[in-house]
Amino acid sequence: NIIINGDMSIAQRSTSVSGLTNGSNGYHTIDRYRFSELTSPSFVFTQSQSTDVPSGYGFASSWKIEATTGDGALGSGEYHIVQQKIEGQNVQLFKYGTSSAESVTLSFWVKATVTGTYVIELENNDHNRSISQTYTISTTNTWEKKTLTFSGDTSNAPNNDNGTGFSVNWWLGAGSDFSGGTLQTSWGSQTDNARAVGQVNTFENNNNVFLLTGVQLEVGTSA
Repeated sequence: NIIINGDMSIAQRSTSVSGLTNGSNGYHTIDRYRFSELTSPSFVFTQSQSTDVPSGYGFASSWKIEATTGDGALGSGEYHIVQQKIEGQNVQLFKYGTSSAESVTLSFWVKATVTGTYVIELENNDHNRSISQTYTISTTNTWEKKTLTFSGDTSNAPNNDNGTGFSVNWWLGAGSDFSGGTLQTSWGSQTDNARAVGQVNTFENNNNVFLLTGVQLEVGTSA
């Protein structure tokens, strides 16, 4: 598993931070997980390490994001993303940049208020390349497990160093600048309007939540 702290068990900065607003990009609670957003100044949210977990699977913690003041109408350039950035030296086993580039499988448990289409994006950061794929949350406020397999990038390898070479992005909201085109479902140069086509607005109303745990990223076509 390439993901660090996939079970959300480590939160050295804080276990809960409230009153976060537009521009509160960065790491606030769960180690290794970053919240990136550009939204209405009225949007206010809380992050916490929660004990709400899928029952019977061995998890004790999840990452919870809750809108205390929702963002009901995303502007064209607005977005919400949660992500884990990964050092390039940790993904050399993907064999990117060669004809033997490996498929990778991302799996995770998710719970959200808003049902519908969500987007996962993988980024090859050193070369500004990306690939996206959708998944569906079917039932409101219910834990669901998702598994997605992505093809390998045969064109470019992330640098073999400790810089950000690879990112996993969970899109939670996307204005038209990021959703107005056709979803980029194969590796290519990152095009903004193809990154998150179809993505729902997770935090459109007060008290809407998104919870995540059990994250794994593995070489191959199965979790």
